[in-house]
Amino acid sequence: MAEAPENTVASFRRAEEIGIDEVETDVRISADGQLLMLHDATLDRVAADDAGKGLGPIAELPWSVINSVDIGDGERVPTLLQMYESTASTIQLEIKAPAVIDSLVDFFADHRDHAERTFLTGFSIEAISTVAERMPQIRRGIITSTWSEVADRPDGPEGLIKETGSTRLHSGWDGLTAGAVDQLHEAGYQIHGWPTRTREDLRRCLELGLDGTTSDDPRTLKQWLAELVD
Repeated sequence: MAEAPENTVASFRRAEEIGIDEVETDVRISADGQLLMLHDATLDRVAADDAGKGLGPIAELPWSVINSVDIGDGERVPTLLQMYESTASTIQLEIKAPAVIDSLVDFFADHRDHAERTFLTGFSIEAISTVAERMPQIRRGIITSTWSEVADRPDGPEGLIKETGSTRLHSGWDGLTAGAVDQLHEAGYQIHGWPTRTREDLRRCLELGLDGTTSDDPRTLKQWLAELVD
């Protein structure tokens, strides 16, 4: 996030203070089974100094090592539970590795209130289909890098959504048109476009009639939105 280190308690709280509708974040798991919030497979990009770099894949590190790394402004990688306890909004929880699914099943069985405000999302058809089977009570969304990827499927985007038990699709900009958006709306599904990094990206969201988007700078996004709909 633009105003705090990404995927940290500080960034979640700042986003909600700004007034976002939904927090998008990423879940991974440590070698000893701790569910945690991190986008990349390693700490190299986010570590504040060299002590946190070159440690290897998160999946091969114990939680004690991961939690010792400063990822900016003194922040540490938070656990999944810490993320939920520091937020109150809808959570778009992206599954970065299928290995988290077993632990997510147990987590949400113990935290039904958190499950109720969650969308589980991911790029992996297999992972989201598995989520549909094992956690049918939690809403789902499938992510694709481009609209063209799903438009070229024999069963089309609706087939992908049905296969994964999703209610919405998160599509990259390439190939996305108003006709594509209308197609999914008419079939009863939501569609989000990503990422929104510029004012023109947001203008495109509005012109296409999208149901949502994702931004790393929600304060600026809200300012643009106010200006564009004024």
